[in-house]
Amino acid sequence: MTKPKYFLYARKSTEDDDKQIMSIEAQLFELREFARKENLQILEEFTESKSAKKPGREKFGEMMSRIESMDGVGILAWHPDRLARNSIDGGRVIYAVDTTKVIALRFPTFWFEPTPQGLFMLQVAFGQSKYYSDNLKQNVDRGIRQKLRRGEWLTKAPFGYVNNVRTRNIEPNPVTSRLVVRAFEEFATGKHCYESVSQFFAEHSVVTRNGTPLSKSAISIMLSNRVYLGFVKHKGELYPGTFAPILSPDLFEAVQKRLKTRAKPRKSKKHHDFPFTGLFRCGECGGMITAQWAKGHSGGLYRYYRCTKKNGKCEQGYLREEKLVSQLKERLQQITLPDDWIEYMMRKTDSWEKEEYLSSGSAVEQVRTRERETQEKLDNLVTLYLDGDIPKANYLAKKNELLLQKVSLAHKMDSARQERKNWVEPLREWILDMKQATQLVSSDDFFEIRDYFKKVGTNLQLRDKSVSVSFCPPTEFAFACKTKTDFAHPLLNTARQRATDFSDQVSNCAGTENRTRVSTLGRSHPTTKLYPHIYHRTYEVGCNTRRRGRKMQAVPQVQ
Repeated sequence: MTKPKYFLYARKSTEDDDKQIMSIEAQLFELREFARKENLQILEEFTESKSAKKPGREKFGEMMSRIESMDGVGILAWHPDRLARNSIDGGRVIYAVDTTKVIALRFPTFWFEPTPQGLFMLQVAFGQSKYYSDNLKQNVDRGIRQKLRRGEWLTKAPFGYVNNVRTRNIEPNPVTSRLVVRAFEEFATGKHCYESVSQFFAEHSVVTRNGTPLSKSAISIMLSNRVYLGFVKHKGELYPGTFAPILSPDLFEAVQKRLKTRAKPRKSKKHHDFPFTGLFRCGECGGMITAQWAKGHSGGLYRYYRCTKKNGKCEQGYLREEKLVSQLKERLQQITLPDDWIEYMMRKTDSWEKEEYLSSGSAVEQVRTRERETQEKLDNLVTLYLDGDIPKANYLAKKNELLLQKVSLAHKMDSARQERKNWVEPLREWILDMKQATQLVSSDDFFEIRDYFKKVGTNLQLRDKSVSVSFCPPTEFAFACKTKTDFAHPLLNTARQRATDFSDQVSNCAGTENRTRVSTLGRSHPTTKLYPHIYHRTYEVGCNTRRRGRKMQAVPQVQ
């Protein structure tokens, strides 16, 4: 007869060689003897030293992969807890038995057969193994907490101490504790470094396992270890210990101050924070404008802006920051609007918002009514079909029609609700931007000025020590009003038609010679697609304003 083929698996929980050193050897001896008596053929042996509390064992995973790629293989182990102590590995073994990848499980201390009763008992064994691990963890944690309350050391004694088996605590080593005190005293004088302390320990035969002197990191950890003051550290928290300290608090604190003064923090690169770098391009070569410090004739330090000259030869010179700011503020003055105009525009915007809210509310109510009617029709249609009054083909055709109509109404509902937000909020934000320009004219916050030009400006260039700025729509509308220049944009075609009456009325009040002109040619800008209503509304507001000398005043709308 052919002997059943088995994979032998032996495991011990700890990875230390000095603990459970006979566990795997004893398992192998007993399992080989058991296989000889039971006439079992062992294909391969798998041994590893790792806890089975969590999944991720390499040898176990390799064995299960081999089993899942074969048919009709058995597993030989000392006990089910050697195979798994967690639900994932245990479920993997049980599933392999269910799929007949594993035809037999043999344990010298546990009975198993691939029957429903056998699988149930195997699950019970795996559950008991997991319960044992979980309960053991709780018992260990409880014991650690009790030792911390008693002030006892938890693990192997650190350097300078020795474990006392009788008291289950640590106590100063008569020899190494004196070396620790001497090292602290010498380092506190400031005449020694990590290398000299390591050499001091090496002269007294305190070295690593390889016979090399202690590393700098080991010396640093030793010099900052508070165990020498009588503390126990567990999970980053200090607890008072009942063992005798080696050092005095004054000596320990003196060493900590010396460590702090000897620390060499990484030097960070100093940033000059030039406010207008990355904002302008050179008008000659197209390179970016950078900045640097320079000494003036009087000896003071000033910031100058210049071309990086990375695109080839460039003849552009330097421009002092104060002159650059002065030119930017002049550009700001070209788009500033008076307070009375800003107030009038805000009031007008609020009025339009209320009108839009009322109109959108009525539109939403109409759409909602149609939705209810459509739903009623759909319900009536279903009733007629269930009663057998209409054929199925007619029912499906009418149902599809009503469903499409319902989806269309839902889309109209969302559009009606969002219509007011499409232009009211951008218009209000633009008016506030115009108000901010007035404030920035007298501001010394250069970074705020830079951010404002990034928002409203485009094609910012510096050429021949002169700033060139093109304003984004609709800010160019304010620029045209302030500088009495043409303001042309394709989106104003509809606005001009809507504001014809306003234009004629303002002509009678302010005169045609002071009215803002609109040319037939237009310029395009990517942002214009986002604010079509702004041009319509601002044109209406602009048609209700006039100029008196240098001061711009709002003109009440003529009824």
